[in-house]
Amino acid sequence: MNVVSEPIVRKKLSDEVFARLKHMIETGELKAGDDMPSERELMERYGVGRPAIREAMQALAGKGLVEISQGERAKVLRITAESIFRQVDLPAKMMLSGSSDSLEHLKSARIFFERGMIREAAAKATPDHIAQLNALLDKQKQSLGDADAFIEADMEFHQYIAQISGNPIFAAVSGAMLGWLKSYHTEMLIWTGRENFTLAEHAEIIRTIEKGNADLAEKAMIKHLERSRALYALKDRT
Repeated sequence: MNVVSEPIVRKKLSDEVFARLKHMIETGELKAGDDMPSERELMERYGVGRPAIREAMQALAGKGLVEISQGERAKVLRITAESIFRQVDLPAKMMLSGSSDSLEHLKSARIFFERGMIREAAAKATPDHIAQLNALLDKQKQSLGDADAFIEADMEFHQYIAQISGNPIFAAVSGAMLGWLKSYHTEMLIWTGRENFTLAEHAEIIRTIEKGNADLAEKAMIKHLERSRALYALKDRT
C-alpha cells in the first residue's frame, strides 16, 4: 500500500501570534477603537520575542485590522467598505498602469456602475440632495482655471450621486473607482471649452434627477461618461 506523504509544516511564531490576535478581534474581545496589548504584555502572554510580536502586528496592519502609529499603541480599526477598498488601492493602480486593456475595462465598469447609481438617485433624491448637487456644481464652476480643484470637484459630484443611494458599499465602490481613474486623468480636460461641456452635462444630470425620471437620468449620464472616457489614458512613460 502506498503511503501518502503529509508533512507537518511548522508555523512561524509570528504566524501563530497573528492568528491569536486576529481571533481576539474577530470574536470581539478586542473592539474597534481599542488599544492592542503592549508588546511587553504580548511577549509575556505568548512566551515569544519582540520580533515575532512586531511581525504579527505588521501583518494585522497590512490586513487593515489595526493602525500602527509611531510612539503609540496599535489600535483596532473599524472595518468599513471604504477601508476595505483602501487595502487594494495600490495593487489596483499597479494593475491599471501595466495594461491599457485594464484601464478600458475600468472605464466600462464605471459607466455600468454609474448607470445604476443615477437611476437610484432619480428614485430617491430629496430636495436636500438636489441642493447639495447644485452646491457641488457651483464649487466646480468656481474651480475653473485650477485643474486639480476642478477634477476634485468633478469626483465629489459623481461620488455624491452614489451616496444618495444610502448604501455605503455603493459609495465606497464609487470612491475607489474615481480614485483609480484620477491617476490616469490627462490634461486633455483642460483644453479650452472642455470644462464648460462638463459643467453643462452636470447641470443636465441634476435636472433629470430632480424630475425623478430614471430613464432620462441614465441617458444623460451615459452621454456624459461616453464623452469624457477619452480623458482618461495611460500616460506616456518616456
